[in-house]
Amino acid sequence: MITIKSFSVGNGDMFYINHANKTLTIIDCNIIEESEEYIINEIKEIYKKKDLNRFISTHPDKDHITGIKLFDEEIGINNFYCVENKIQTENSDDFKKYYELRNNSKLKLEKNMSNYWLNKTNNERTSSGIFILWPNTDNKDFKDEKEKLENNEKVSANNISPIIEYSLKEGITALWFGDMENDFLEKIIDDVKLPKADIIFAPHHGRDTGKIPKDILDKIDPKLIIIGEAKPDHLNYYDGFDTITQNTAKNIVLKCETGKIHIYTTNKIDSDFLEKENVSDQISTGEIYIGSLNLN
Repeated sequence: MITIKSFSVGNGDMFYINHANKTLTIIDCNIIEESEEYIINEIKEIYKKKDLNRFISTHPDKDHITGIKLFDEEIGINNFYCVENKIQTENSDDFKKYYELRNNSKLKLEKNMSNYWLNKTNNERTSSGIFILWPNTDNKDFKDEKEKLENNEKVSANNISPIIEYSLKEGITALWFGDMENDFLEKIIDDVKLPKADIIFAPHHGRDTGKIPKDILDKIDPKLIIIGEAKPDHLNYYDGFDTITQNTAKNIVLKCETGKIHIYTTNKIDSDFLEKENVSDQISTGEIYIGSLNLN
């Protein structure tokens, strides 16, 4: 069974995908002092059974790379994926580690990138089901955005975020947008082929600034939107769609199998839109069962 976890890390993002093959994917990190021990220990336990990990950095903002130096020291980053850039805005230890990993990595995120373990299979390596839908590095809007950042004309790196698809045959399709803002998504949408997806991790932690426009949502047709952590008055709650809000739920775990997703959260929340199945009430990391999504 594949596990996707969205950690409750305050104002920031951190996810992992524990794949059926010998790989572990981390997407961003915001490891603050109060949570560093349990997050590092949980990932260490998973990684004992893996051959490699990949760390996907959506963009170099503090709430997406805090703790990356600690992560590298305690666990090690085998494969570092990021959007190619020359941004150099801060000099904290974590930003310095990001710059080092970025400068030494040849794994630059771009539309339709392909390699073994990531999304190709051969006799030795099986696909992890991760597909990069954006950025198109030749797109004018993307190039303009990156140039502004590299010239220190903008503070936020939100709009160089990639769009990431994870898909499991006869199972879950999930989408991440990093902190991409809605006005930028509308600019580039004709250059992105978005699939129908079961789960969306709402851009920019679910804030109004990242709200996916209704016409795009209707094409994706998500069964569930996960809204990240931010001040409640900054959030958009995606009326008309089933949602889980991390402010309330805290850690969110998706146990994925053929045709269904079993969902666990730190806090018991209203989940009337989910079906109740005869599965474990609690998992080893402490989250409790709230219901299941049937994908068929």
